[in-house]
Amino acid sequence: MKKNIFYLLAFIPCVTFAQIGIKAGINFANISKSGDIKNSSKSGFNVGVFLAPASKKVLSSHTELSYSRQGYNYKSASNTGNVNLDYLQFAQFASINISKYFSLLFGAQSAYLLNASVDSTSNGATGSENAMMAFYNKIDYGYAIGAEVHPVLGLIIGARYNVSLAKIYKDVQSGQAPSFTSADAKNNVVQLYVGWRFGKNEKKSSNSNN
Repeated sequence: MKKNIFYLLAFIPCVTFAQIGIKAGINFANISKSGDIKNSSKSGFNVGVFLAPASKKVLSSHTELSYSRQGYNYKSASNTGNVNLDYLQFAQFASINISKYFSLLFGAQSAYLLNASVDSTSNGATGSENAMMAFYNKIDYGYAIGAEVHPVLGLIIGARYNVSLAKIYKDVQSGQAPSFTSADAKNNVVQLYVGWRFGKNEKKSSNSNN
């Protein structure tokens, strides 16, 4: 909770000075430290808004709030299925501006789990939303690295790799955990997206008119 309050306070001052933008794209989500789970990547999506002050400097900031559909596919001897995890994510990045057309991003992110569901080929829905949510930690956090291309006007094309440091599942007693869970499982997600930044591009030179 304290981490989320800190990020919120860091977010507010950016509103006055930043250019706002929107973004949307596709996720390729999976988990690390899966234990005995035979897991594989599943696709999802991401959509959000961001604040990024236009800057002529090499280093600038990038603040983002987004909705992200994550999870993983799994397979056992008896059935196959998929785990769907919906997060509200808040991220704060430092942007290294290699040129006005290309930048690198790195920073921290936190997320709140909005919904969790599991689908199985053996019996349809494995459990109700409330039953599934009882197995999951609602707070996630970690770091991300990425790159963006700014080819023309406000268009942004980006790629990002998100790595979680928090466990997805709560600690449960032996024998009570469903077969699709792993005690140490953590999210990792590759995101591809496009976006649009509104407002003036202050990186352009003011001496362009002769």
